[in-house]
Formats: sequence, structure tokens, C-alpha cells
Amino acid sequence: MMAMEYDWPVFRPPSEADSLIIQATLGCSANTCKFCYMYKTKKFRVRPAEDVLKDLQWCAKHERGVTRIFIADGDGLAVPSRELVRIIRSCYELFPDLERVTSYANPKNLLEKSEAELKEIRQAGLTMIYYGIESGDDDLLEKIKKQATAQEMAEGCAKAHRAGMEISVTVLLGLAGKNGSENHATRTAAVLNRISPRYISALTLMLGPFEKNYAKAMGKDFEFLDKLDFLQELKWMISGLAVKNSVFRSNHASNYLPLKGDLPKDQARLLETIAYGLKHPETLKPEEFRAL
Repeated sequence: MMAMEYDWPVFRPPSEADSLIIQATLGCSANTCKFCYMYKTKKFRVRPAEDVLKDLQWCAKHERGVTRIFIADGDGLAVPSRELVRIIRSCYELFPDLERVTSYANPKNLLEKSEAELKEIRQAGLTMIYYGIESGDDDLLEKIKKQATAQEMAEGCAKAHRAGMEISVTVLLGLAGKNGSENHATRTAAVLNRISPRYISALTLMLGPFEKNYAKAMGKDFEFLDKLDFLQELKWMISGLAVKNSVFRSNHASNYLPLKGDLPKDQARLLETIAYGLKHPETLKPEEFRAL
């Protein structure tokens, strides 16, 4: 077999920086979200399981000490359950030091798979999924073409939890603009409270050359947030959280203020840090260093 070749571009969560990335799908099965430009150059498809297994076999011969595998592209759970179980089991058989296998998931994945299927996938060794909620505001979710309501996302995540999976959720600050900022923050906190994921990551909207496209899609009254607006939105959201056992992070490259803490234990400290940032904007990350 020749060397494994990726179908570029390849994306992965920041915490999977040291993981072996295996493409079981190409692109994203939804690919309609107005804020996301990750997979616009690809037409979605599920790769044949035999091709994925060949990639794993090649990597097993040439990569040593693999402890983590991330199943790409946009939503590995779109792979038919029987094939996905086979792939995951092969990961553990081929890599004796393997500690975990993870994947992105989207609302459709979790709603379409049965709880029994998710349990089988978890038992095969898929320990955690990365899940983009983005917002808990249904009107905003419809505008950004998320293809799910807050209720549907909460139901899907509850099913994954019952199957024994950990969930790392991302939310996106700034999606609603200035007029919808507080609603976005408070309703996102509400759906996070329902889900109570193990990890919560807050990213900050960063569109680069696509800003005009997004603003047009959001309507004539849409205004982007400035850095202090982003902090205020984050403050509203964290103030409304009542999760039971979550690690919170806003230390993505897009964020103006890096934060990390355990909730609910560190909630007051996080809010104090945000309050300080609001009073001292000179301490926030300069614009030119975002995304670096």
C-alpha cells in the first residue's frame, strides 16, 4: 500500500492537535451553516470502510506511540453504525497504546442513530464527541441554517449521554450581532444547562473575508460585536450557567480573553476575570494576534 494521503483541507478540534487523524468521511453532511466555511470545497461522502481500514493498517506500520485517534471529517457519526464499530475496533487492535477515539457529531447524527447503536459505538471505544451547539436561540439557529432546534440538540445529546459518551460542546459568541446578543447568551446558557456537557468551549465569531456574506444573510439591522460586546455576551452566558460538572474554556485562538475553569466551582472567578477585562480592555488580546 502507498502512503496514506489526506483529502485536504483537514480540520480537527484544538485538543486533537497530537492525535492521528483518520478520514472516514469527507466534508460535512450538513454544510449549510452560514458562519462556517470549513468544507465548502468538498462534496460530502462516506468513505468505504475498507479504504479507512487500509489507512489504519498503513499508519500502524509507520506511526509509533499513537495514543489518540480523531475520526474526521465533519461528522464521523454519519458512517453507518456497523461500519463505524468495525473501524473503531480496528483502531484499538492496531494501536496497542491507544487511549481514546473521538469524532465530530452533528444534530442529525444523534437524532437518526438509535440509543442502542450509540451504545454499541461507545462500547467499541468512541469515548467522546465534539458537538457544535452554537446557540440556544431557535430564531437564531434558523437564521444561521443550523438544521436543528435547541430542543432537538438537547434530546440528541441526552441520548449520547445515556449511551455513555462524553460530550465536548462548542458555542459561538457574536452570532446574533448586537441586537440579539443577550437573547443568544441567555438561551445558550439554558440549553447548556439541559445538556450539562463535560466540556464547554466558547469560540468568538471570526469570518475574515466572509463578513459581508454573513451580515447580508443575517439581515439589514445586523451589527457585528466589538471586543467589549463579546465579553459582555460571555458574561451573560456564564452568569446563566447551572451545569453540574463541566470544564469551561474560552482559550481558542479567536477569543479576546482566554479563560479556563471548572463549573460550577470556578464560576465566580471566571465572572470576576471578565469584569476586569471589561474595565481594562488594554489587557485583551490585540486584534492582530487573534487566530494565531
